[in-house]
Amino acid sequence: MAFWMYILQCADGCYYVGHSDNLEDRVMQHQSGAASGYTKCRRPVGLAYAQEFPTRDEAFAAERQVKGWARKKKEALIRGDWQELQRLARGRQRASAHPSTGSG
Repeated sequence: MAFWMYILQCADGCYYVGHSDNLEDRVMQHQSGAASGYTKCRRPVGLAYAQEFPTRDEAFAAERQVKGWARKKKEALIRGDWQELQRLARGRQRASAHPSTGSG
C-alpha cells in the first residue's frame, strides 16, 4: 500500500499540506468540501504536488516537515527546483545559527 504527502493550492493562493493512503479520494474530499477544516472555505483546490512513501509514518513525517516550510520553499519543491531548495535550507540554517538580536 502506498501513502502520499501532498500539497494543494487553494483558490486564495495559499497552500495546504496533508497526507493520505488514497490520494485521489482525499483530493476529491477537499474539492467537494467533505474534508472539513482549512480547505473547506478555500475551494476550489488543485493538486500542486504529491510524493509517494512506503509507510504512513514516512508520509506523515514529510507532511509535518513541509508544513513548517516557508512559502518559497514549498514552491521550490512544487517546481522540482532542488538547487533552490538547498539554497533556502542553507539560508535557514545560517539564520538559526546567528539569531537576530534586533526587535523587529
